[in-house]
Amino acid sequence: MMRRRPLRRAAMVGGVAVVAHHAGTKSAEGKEAEAQQNQQIADLQAQQAPPAAAAPSAGGNDMVTQLENLKKLLDEGVLTQAEFDMQKQKLLSAS
Repeated sequence: MMRRRPLRRAAMVGGVAVVAHHAGTKSAEGKEAEAQQNQQIADLQAQQAPPAAAAPSAGGNDMVTQLENLKKLLDEGVLTQAEFDMQKQKLLSAS
């Protein structure tokens, strides 16, 4: 009976290592998914940005269009609420 106790401890310690490895893997996958989302957002922003030389002088209409596009991305699930709020603040502070 004395012999089983160390084996149980070893099994428990090994089990913790497996759980820790699994958690680390999930964390890495989450970071990778977040990096992909950030890249998609950057790509969409680059597509939406008007050329610098042909920028319209009446920024009010352009801002409304950009806000509508952001809301559309939020509704489609491309942006999270926090990302939407951040981009909205950037637009509003730029005017």
